Amino acid sequence: MAGYRELLRTPGVGRIIAAQLTARFPNGMASLALLLHVEQVTDSYGAAGLVLAAASIGQGIAGPVTSRWMGVWGMRKVLTLTLIVCAASIATIALVEMVVPAYMALGLISGLATPPVQSAVRTIYPKMVNSRQLTPLFSLDASLQEIIWILAPVVITFVSTQVGTVEGLLLVVVILVGGGAWFISSPELGRVRIPRSRRRLGIVLTKPPVVLATVSGFLLIGACAAVEAGVVATFGHSGLEAGLVLAVFAIGSLAGGLGFGHLPIGRWAMARRLAIVAAGLALAMISLDVWWLGGTLLLAGAGIAPAFAVMFAMTSVSVKFSETAEAYGWIGTGQLIGAAAGSAVAGFLIDGVGPQGAYVAATAFAVVGTVVAVVFVRGFPDLRGRDASPIPDTEPVSTIL
Repeated sequence: MAGYRELLRTPGVGRIIAAQLTARFPNGMASLALLLHVEQVTDSYGAAGLVLAAASIGQGIAGPVTSRWMGVWGMRKVLTLTLIVCAASIATIALVEMVVPAYMALGLISGLATPPVQSAVRTIYPKMVNSRQLTPLFSLDASLQEIIWILAPVVITFVSTQVGTVEGLLLVVVILVGGGAWFISSPELGRVRIPRSRRRLGIVLTKPPVVLATVSGFLLIGACAAVEAGVVATFGHSGLEAGLVLAVFAIGSLAGGLGFGHLPIGRWAMARRLAIVAAGLALAMISLDVWWLGGTLLLAGAGIAPAFAVMFAMTSVSVKFSETAEAYGWIGTGQLIGAAAGSAVAGFLIDGVGPQGAYVAATAFAVVGTVVAVVFVRGFPDLRGRDASPIPDTEPVSTIL
């Protein structure tokens, strides 16, 4: 913890972490708020699912594109434009009753305009701290983001069910605008300029570490999404136990990130951390007792934030500074696809064999992730004693002879 205290005393670090967490807080609220509102208006979970699917597709498409735009027009311009469009589309869904296709169109627009805060802040981090502090900073960021997934669903569920779904969506808009404005006004966004990338969109995926980080994120989030579906199926939508067990899962990730964040990252780091997740999920299949699930998911969670820290660090060190935002955008898209895949597979297995099927699916995702990390271990960079900062951009300098 002494290392984290030193890190947070670095000028601007604590402020930028707090600002970006606030700006990203709606990410943990929007899907649930949309689901509850559209279902109430249309009296159809199917219609609500279509709107959520449209929003997810939009986010998946936009991730690498809007992240790359920050190198063309600057972070503040891109973040401000996307923030305005996203907030306006969600507010319209809340305030205007319309047909399902119109809800889907606005859901797609809100997804396409999701502000690329995550890509921006992880591009800024290497410019704020020294090389020794960068890997712990990635770990701290991965750990603290669990606060979003612990608190946001509780807040939005309470407001939407006890006050109203319109108010729930408007709360998302208020936090989106307030948190986004705080982050956009951060001095670091003015001091750090992302160079324009000279290469085609997607060429960054030719870097093995970026591909491995994207695949690992896909499989890890797929496992987490399957767990969420399984816990809800086990205890029901209204069961207090479901919320508590998922909170314990997130707390395990928070504790793991803070506890392991100082450890050096070698080639086998991803395999070891995903193995912890796989072991915990495999044990979860044994019993659906609330105490057993809580304990096993606490263990599984301990590997999640540390695995994300590896993804962020290995991506940073493997690409040019001008390509980091796009690379993180692709990783985010992989995670969105993983969430959809994990939920879908778990849903089919729950219908077929019951709630335990979801934990089987989650374990399978985590085991495949571990196998990938073992088989392609040479594709993971060894960061022990190495600067995790991006590769500097260099350009030819014209001279007069």
